[in-house]
Amino acid sequence: MTPSLRSRRRFVACLAGSLLLPALAHATDTSPPTDPAGAEVVDTVAVDLVRRADAIRFPRESFQTEIVVHNFADGVEGESRTFRVLSRGNENTIVLTLEPATERGQALLMRARDLWIFMPSVSQPVRLSLAQRLTGQVANGDLARANLAGDYTPTVAGTETLDGQPAVVLDLKAVDRGVTYARVRYWVGERDSRPLKAEFYALSGRLLKTARYEEFRQMAGAIRPTRLVMEDALKKGEISVLTYENMNVRDLPERMFTREYLRRLQQ
Repeated sequence: MTPSLRSRRRFVACLAGSLLLPALAHATDTSPPTDPAGAEVVDTVAVDLVRRADAIRFPRESFQTEIVVHNFADGVEGESRTFRVLSRGNENTIVLTLEPATERGQALLMRARDLWIFMPSVSQPVRLSLAQRLTGQVANGDLARANLAGDYTPTVAGTETLDGQPAVVLDLKAVDRGVTYARVRYWVGERDSRPLKAEFYALSGRLLKTARYEEFRQMAGAIRPTRLVMEDALKKGEISVLTYENMNVRDLPERMFTREYLRRLQQ
């Protein structure tokens, strides 16, 4: 083969590669769809469903409720705890420990995604993560932050029948690493947008726990789930049952949600 022929063949091979590689890259691209400007396309149906389910779980307005948590291991009841939650717009939250008496006076303060714990025996508040465990299968963020629509980017994954009722299955991807879970798979009623079930996943993709929303009753102006059952996916038989009581819409001024205000509560 002459040098000139070899050169022409190398040129043809390079040209073919330059044309084929972009096409192959496009064919195997699994990233979310984007609009012509390069922005990720928003699944408006999924966003609306999550917002509706958020509004069913808790009032959009400022509210107060008490949550009793019973922890079980292999059917045997262990410790129980009672909390009072005061929430303003799902962005600012105070979680006060009422029971057990030995921990009364402890408080969590959340502003946006910043979380601190105040303890009577410690002079300065301690910064916490939303993902840290509070009690049993309950993470700090499970009580302190209920705004799934604000913390996750949802997409519709399909439909299923769950406990005899049609449900839309949603995949929720965390907007950043500051939220409670990296990913959530969420079942919402197709007809009424009620939250039915959720699976919570770690960043590695490992299933951490499942939750079921139960016993829907009239509370704070709407039909809401009054019982949440959370089951550990890693330790079978370990369950936390959350019961919501005395939920009321009430005015909560922003000045309450400050470290200075909580310090005064402890004095």
